[in-house]
Amino acid sequence: MDLRISSTPLPLTSALAARRAATPQGGAQEAGFSGALRNALSSVSAAQGTADELQKQVQLENPNVSIEETMVAIQKAQVGFQATLHVRNRLVQAYTDIMNMQV
Repeated sequence: MDLRISSTPLPLTSALAARRAATPQGGAQEAGFSGALRNALSSVSAAQGTADELQKQVQLENPNVSIEETMVAIQKAQVGFQATLHVRNRLVQAYTDIMNMQV
């Protein structure tokens, strides 16, 4: 997951300005929660793919890939997956709470 805090010289005055500051500046990015969730999921997927590829290279005894680099990539993928799992659980709990509300 790529979480970066960008410092802005002026305070943000609107929700639109906050969304513009939160989205990366490369390519067409979706604004809002769904875009952020999609970007986070693709980032976690990419981290898992990288860790998987590095693990295969270590098993094939590639001299260009170190075990330390592989372990760090595996840990990054695991932390990202756990964070994604927590977000999913919170979303399911929020959905359940809303569905159980009496109107």
